[in-house]
Amino acid sequence: MADDGKWDRRSLLRGAAVVAGAAATAPLLGGTGAAHADDADADALFKAGKFEQAGHAYEEILRKDPSNVHAARQRGHVALLVNQFPVAEKYLLMASELAPGDKDANQLLGDCYIRQDKLSLSVPCWQAAGKDVFAKWFGAVHGEPYQVHGDTARLPWQQMDPSPQVEGSLNGGPPKRFMLYTGAPWLGLSADVAREAGLTAVTKQQIDYLDGTAWQYFGVLESFKLGGIELRNLPVEWTETDQASPGGPSDGIIGTWIFYHLLTTFDYAGRSLILRRPTSETARRARRDAARAGAGPLPLWLAHEHGLYSRGSIGGSGTRVVGLSIGGTSESAVAMPEETAKQLRIRTDYDRPLETFAHSHPVVTYPCYPEEIRLGDAVAREVYCVANPTSRPPRSGFDSLGAFFHPFFKPYNVTLDFTGMNLYIARGPAA
Repeated sequence: MADDGKWDRRSLLRGAAVVAGAAATAPLLGGTGAAHADDADADALFKAGKFEQAGHAYEEILRKDPSNVHAARQRGHVALLVNQFPVAEKYLLMASELAPGDKDANQLLGDCYIRQDKLSLSVPCWQAAGKDVFAKWFGAVHGEPYQVHGDTARLPWQQMDPSPQVEGSLNGGPPKRFMLYTGAPWLGLSADVAREAGLTAVTKQQIDYLDGTAWQYFGVLESFKLGGIELRNLPVEWTETDQASPGGPSDGIIGTWIFYHLLTTFDYAGRSLILRRPTSETARRARRDAARAGAGPLPLWLAHEHGLYSRGSIGGSGTRVVGLSIGGTSESAVAMPEETAKQLRIRTDYDRPLETFAHSHPVVTYPCYPEEIRLGDAVAREVYCVANPTSRPPRSGFDSLGAFFHPFFKPYNVTLDFTGMNLYIARGPAA
């Protein structure tokens, strides 16, 4: 807060991404919210992040009751977390046929299709889920989307803080600077960059954004070039707003939808973004490189279009599900619900509140200092984190200790393999 007692806009914006990540997590304890009494055990396993066991439990329910919509939807959801598309389609189609008006099942099925670049098949799913903007947007993409040209690219970061940025080119135009962030879904642009690229909106919507509003426009981009990699025919969004970007000036933001079409390495230690065509050979090479650096594979889960998760620990929590907010802008290594900080007895500084925004609403968070935070063999001790007292239940349906942010990853390189659904994090620059 500024000296005059008013909101300090600069501090608010710096913290906005942090709290948004914390709002996507849930406390360690809480009710399962099961749809049916018979589903309680399976739902509890899912909520606790024991996904493989939960999948078997939902299958057992369906063997006894093939008309159980909840079990079918959840079994499909478990498969979708690890990109097991045939299994996910089977159960999500079952759920949507049993209950055509089930918005959750249709939204998950729509996500299942867009991850496979079957955008036209996703259109009726988004319509049934009540997301007409997505339906119109994906319906406007004709032909094969996300065509990958080139084999590899290594892009030097133009800056590290407040957010990592790289250069990219739209439709053959001059280089533009893009923030990297797995907390964002699509490739997003500024309105000026969209106009310069000659984009035309196929649909639009108004949203709340920070302490004002913004208009989002959705269209189709012919070409996006990142060094030696070019993506063609991809959905893109651009925004008109008078709000300053939390990540500092940039021409746009590269989100998870771009990253999961490639084998992506955020080389924090080497200050570069490494992109490779996703093949079995590049995945094997990534595993070998990580092994040589002493890093084994960690699980990677993708939830609700773009949310990334793995397993890690905070304080004395033991290994649990954690969120991965790679890139973006943040001054804290982890954001967690206040209740989690209390349960883990993490030292929290209530005398130094941080006033910021989460989901377009002002919130107050508090600095906290866990003795250790860990992701595989990557460890930080006594680092600055934040506790959020207003975290809401996670959209994913499962608990997460907290979200690991930008500062935690700085000594490391982090590779996301969406083919094998593995995460590799190793100290030092990437090979």
